[in-house]
Amino acid sequence: MAIILGIESTAHTFGVAVARNGKILSNVKSSYKTERGGIIPMEAAKHHQENKRKIYSESLLVSGIKEEDIDAIAISQGPGLAPCLLQGMGFAKELAEKLKKPVVPVNHCIAHLEIGRMRTPKLGHSGAKDPVMLYASGANTQIIAYASGKFRVFGETLDIGIGNFIDTFARYAGIGFPGGPVIEKLAAESSQLIKLPYKVKGMDIALSGILTNLKQKLESGKYRLQDLAFSLQETVFAMLVETSERALAHTEKKELLLGGGVACNKRLQEMCKIMCGERGARFFCPENQFLVDNAAMIAYLGEIMFKSGIGIPYTELEKLDIKPRQRTDDVEVTWR
Repeated sequence: MAIILGIESTAHTFGVAVARNGKILSNVKSSYKTERGGIIPMEAAKHHQENKRKIYSESLLVSGIKEEDIDAIAISQGPGLAPCLLQGMGFAKELAEKLKKPVVPVNHCIAHLEIGRMRTPKLGHSGAKDPVMLYASGANTQIIAYASGKFRVFGETLDIGIGNFIDTFARYAGIGFPGGPVIEKLAAESSQLIKLPYKVKGMDIALSGILTNLKQKLESGKYRLQDLAFSLQETVFAMLVETSERALAHTEKKELLLGGGVACNKRLQEMCKIMCGERGARFFCPENQFLVDNAAMIAYLGEIMFKSGIGIPYTELEKLDIKPRQRTDDVEVTWR
């Protein structure tokens, strides 16, 4: 048995969770938000600095675990915003030295995938076994699957992440951060499809040109924001589903897993379900609390890695650093 404390701080969210024997005992977080404009890294880091001890104490309280019961501390090492990652890393080192426990560095993107394998009775399934994952978050848009000791990226955005794309358009329309949930609500008020560029290049997608086109249409005053939001979702989500289906065909895998904050979007889930139904594949989508940035997935994967012998002793923490640009396929998967 191992009890792992997980810390998430890659971007707007600071979270602390506790996992034991593959189960999540607590998952507490606080997120930086704005009424107008997007995320400001230094302001988000300030938010983390101000809230981390409160979140930590609350997570321990919810879990029923005492500090001395913790076996290791798992931390989101990257990718992410450096000022935010430094807050999490610094707090993890502080706790590790205090408790004399090792630190397990976890890749944020891989954690999104691995928690999709968790048994979830609430959703009526035992977790994905060997899926293709459509990872759709703020800074990341990738189609990932495990093969030959690594998580391979079979397709990705060539410019900006899907979440940043949606948030940038929302910001341009005067909506605060995060803009995705507001865009989803606006889209639900329309069924008017406006033609937008469709940019699929093999297994990859490109979004910057579509963003420019949307801004131009909004500036013209000829289109309702609701119609543009609807068209944005229908067009760009179709691109994601097309490339995901191509990856399923290429890998001959029979499961599709959604991950990342944008995966909370009900329309994206619906489109993926339809595609999976048509090709006889199983569809998996974790609860929303495990889709958005969260510490539970860090603790969950941290426990798996710790049990396989991965961890940096508290006496060697100088070896530990953040990796803001770490790619999914850079990580050697030694725990499987």
